[in-house]
Amino acid sequence: MSARLDRSWTVLVSRQTSEADRCVHIFWRPEGSFGIEELRRDPEDMGAWTPITYFSGHEFSTEAEVTAAARQAVPWPGSLLDR
Repeated sequence: MSARLDRSWTVLVSRQTSEADRCVHIFWRPEGSFGIEELRRDPEDMGAWTPITYFSGHEFSTEAEVTAAARQAVPWPGSLLDR
């Protein structure tokens, strides 16, 4: 998990590309809000996931709302978010 994501947050959905170089997290915060973050992993980062979109500060009220926002903000996962 990225250092930008608070350890108290629970990742509910984590989907990555088949190349394992991009990932999107949908997470829940203890106060009840939801959030998303897109990350990348490059060889020069020694395999560490690095946030690239700065979406984690946005708050959503429901899982359905955050999933819809993820679909708009991060287009590459497509049907991967349906799993």
